[in-house]
Amino acid sequence: MSYPQAMICKGCWQQMHLPIPLRGPASLPFRAFGIRPSRMNPNTCTICELMFTRVMKARKIPVDVSVLFADLRDYTALSQSLPTDTVSVLLDVFYDECADAIWEFDGLLNKTIGDAVMAIFNFPIQHSDHAERAVAAAREIRRRCHARPEFHVAKRAGVGEQELGVGIGIDSGQASFGEFGRSHRDLTAIGMVVNTAARAQSVAEPGQILVSRSVCDRAGLQKGEGSGRPYQLKGFDKPVELFAV
Repeated sequence: MSYPQAMICKGCWQQMHLPIPLRGPASLPFRAFGIRPSRMNPNTCTICELMFTRVMKARKIPVDVSVLFADLRDYTALSQSLPTDTVSVLLDVFYDECADAIWEFDGLLNKTIGDAVMAIFNFPIQHSDHAERAVAAAREIRRRCHARPEFHVAKRAGVGEQELGVGIGIDSGQASFGEFGRSHRDLTAIGMVVNTAARAQSVAEPGQILVSRSVCDRAGLQKGEGSGRPYQLKGFDKPVELFAV
C-alpha cells in the first residue's frame, strides 16, 4: 500500500489527544484488547468505530464534509461477457485502488455498493481543505485505475477491446452522520450533499470527475480549472451546475 501509514490513530489524537498506537511494538498490548486499525480508514482505530456505533446511536451529528462517489462504467455489460473470476478480480482491483487513494488523503471509505464506493472527507479526521483532498483522491483513483492492466480488458465473443472507465462525483456541504434505520442499522452520512455527489457520479462519463460549485469554490477550482454546465439530475427539480475537473 502506498498511502502514508500513521503510527498513532489520527482520529483519537485529534478528538481526544490520546496517542493510541496503531503499528509497531507499542501497538501489541492494545491489539490484545481488540484495538487495531479500522477497516474504514487504517489511520484510525476501532475506538473510533465504537464512538461511531455507540455514541451516535442516540444522536445524528451534523458535519461539514466532502462526499465522493466512484463507480465502474460498463461493469454490468462486462460481467455478462467475461468469466466470473475475471469480473471478481476487476472489482477487487477497483476497491483496492479506491481505498488506497481515499486513505492517502485521510478520507473514510464508508461504503462499497455493488460496483461503486462512497467516501467521506473531514470525518473523523478533520482537515479544513477536505474539498481539495476529495478532488485529489478522485484524480488519484482515476490515475491508479487507468494504470492497472486489469482495466484494459478484451471483450469476449469478438466484440473487441473495451477499456473500463471510472465515473466520479463530489459535493461538499452539511450532512448528518450517524446510524440510520430500524431493522437494519446503517452507519453513514445522509443529506443533500450525499444525494448530489451520487447523482453527479451517475452522469459522469468514463474517466470523468464531476464536482459541484461548492467543491470548486472550496478547492479553489473556480479559476478555469473546471468547465461547468447544467445537468438535469434525477430527483432534482432544477438543473445542477457541475464542473469537470
